[in-house]
Amino acid sequence: MTDIADQLSAALNAIADPVSGKGLIDSGRAPAPRFTDGIASVILDVTDINADKRALIEADINRALGAIAGVEKVRVAMTSKRTTRRIIAVGSGKGGVGKSTLSANLAIALARRGLRIGLIDADIYGPSQPRLLSVEDRKPTATEHKKLVPVPTDFGIGMLSMGQLVKPGQAIAWRGPMAGKALGQLIDAEWGDTETLIIDLPPGTGDVQLTMVQKYKPAGAIIVSTPQDLALIDAKRAIHLFEEADVPIIGLVENMAGYECPACGAISNPFGTGGAEAAAEELGFDFLGRIPLDLGIRTASDEGIPPAASNGSGAGAFNAVAGKLTDWIGRSQ
Repeated sequence: MTDIADQLSAALNAIADPVSGKGLIDSGRAPAPRFTDGIASVILDVTDINADKRALIEADINRALGAIAGVEKVRVAMTSKRTTRRIIAVGSGKGGVGKSTLSANLAIALARRGLRIGLIDADIYGPSQPRLLSVEDRKPTATEHKKLVPVPTDFGIGMLSMGQLVKPGQAIAWRGPMAGKALGQLIDAEWGDTETLIIDLPPGTGDVQLTMVQKYKPAGAIIVSTPQDLALIDAKRAIHLFEEADVPIIGLVENMAGYECPACGAISNPFGTGGAEAAAEELGFDFLGRIPLDLGIRTASDEGIPPAASNGSGAGAFNAVAGKLTDWIGRSQ
């Protein structure tokens, strides 16, 4: 009996938790299996794991434990804790640094790792997520309590954007209080079992950012910058805002870092290189990675097919950042 129990535990722990990457027992997802009358029973905590990943893990457990001599049947009971929804803010000190592209690809990459992710386009005045995720023709509905219902995308995440609530191309000329109220409607929407919201913030440190840190305090913030000094100066202003609000800085991402000539393959750095990494080291924050200046990323984004969803150009860089964010989420739970 003891030998079978040890084999069951080893087999269960050999299956990786999709969030932390550790074994299911070591990660705290499951205690050691129970074995009685030929039946191996597993209690699995599926908090933060979406339905598709749950089914895959259950199949892995049935296959691994069912292969052990003496096991006649495997039972998997899934449980889920009710937790406060986690908010991850993606910010920058200035516009044009690729923050929205990073947010979209990061959300998709996290969902593909099994996390239940929602994406909010909080750039009230310049929303771009509907185009990036190819949902410009989809409008959110509302519940009987007048809560917005996120628009499903083709990439495993729900999304809400002010761009879905106004006519295409219509200017949004709102003062600060109206912008803050709009942010509240997006965050307080009917997000269902979504556990983590990625919020694509507008550039700068204005009313939307202040409303968020005061009323919807993020669990952490990612700062996006291009390598040049001017962008880094503005990025430090965004960092200062989050630090003043006691929001942890998860790390910095350097975008538009390196351009490969499609004709000769030579790498050039029109915006410089290494600036964000040096700033992260100077300020004592993690450096999460570089996203290249890549024509393929721009083309895919314009077509509404994010690289992270199709393993397209630049997908590896986005997935690397998502991996580090997944590790951070695992440590912060």
